[in-house]
Amino acid sequence: MNFNFGEILTRAWQIVWKHKILWVFGILASCGRGGSGGSSGGNSNFQSQGSDGNLPPQVLRWFQTIQDNLTTIFIAVIALICIIWIITLFLSVIGKVGLIRGSSQVDEGAERLVFGQLFSEGFRYFWKMFALSLILGLPILILIFGILGVFGFGMFAAGNDSEAAALSFLGMLPVMIGCFCLLVPVMFVLGMIFRQAENAIVLEELDVLPSISRGWEVFKTNLGPVILMAIILAVIGLVANFVIAIPILVVVFPAAFAFAIGEGQNPTPLYLMGVCLCFYIPVALVVQGIITAYTESAWTLTYKRLTQKPNPDNQPKLPDDKPLEPEDINKTVISSRSNA
Repeated sequence: MNFNFGEILTRAWQIVWKHKILWVFGILASCGRGGSGGSSGGNSNFQSQGSDGNLPPQVLRWFQTIQDNLTTIFIAVIALICIIWIITLFLSVIGKVGLIRGSSQVDEGAERLVFGQLFSEGFRYFWKMFALSLILGLPILILIFGILGVFGFGMFAAGNDSEAAALSFLGMLPVMIGCFCLLVPVMFVLGMIFRQAENAIVLEELDVLPSISRGWEVFKTNLGPVILMAIILAVIGLVANFVIAIPILVVVFPAAFAFAIGEGQNPTPLYLMGVCLCFYIPVALVVQGIITAYTESAWTLTYKRLTQKPNPDNQPKLPDDKPLEPEDINKTVISSRSNA
């Protein structure tokens, strides 16, 4: 299949750069990105260090408080994760619908996009997109809750034995790594299918299950273009995110190094780091919104190019495909002379 990747990538950038209202929807859509699972790994590392007897008494009392209220903290963490997930999912759905609708309208010739119209259309498709996101996010939620459940059970079984708690975490670590390694390729394939399903919901007015079938059909029929487009956009996203992270690294590492040299006595480097990050975070959000808007626009154009085939009935035709006979030519010439 002759698929013009350059045309789609160029057209998507033209749309996003000209209609900057899509940046706002890109910021909203990017709210649903990232992972909440990183917090659980960080907490476990602190727990495993609890066996160090050289820690300050305040830290030891803090760990003891966590172990004494483990059930309450576990329920609160689960509830907080669910609330944050619902809020980010809502904003992400509104943003995605706005990007799909806006990119499609501009591609079809619209000269101006109205923010209120695109935002209100997000509510029209919200529950379908919510159900689709729920189906896609279910494996991630099961994995996160499973890890938290196993970790909580291990901490509860260990009781006040810090060494047993550390062994429990080390025993669970290979299982966590194996689950994540298995989940990455599965989520990559599902992500490509669900990208097409999202466009099917918004552009073709399909319900949830038919949209998944449609997404699978588009993915299966156009396996090469879809996978290659996913790789291209993933590389673009990785490079762009790395560029976004460079200023953060430039600020964080020197501040942490200066704080460590001062043996934690002078918090001024941390204050300066916080001020710099406060100024840079809005810039990073805008840039991330542009990247997300570009990616979603490229996927929308990809879906349209793959599904909207040129209709031969719309091609101009001669009144009669049969060539004129010699005597028809003579009649035409004679008729024109008689009229003269």
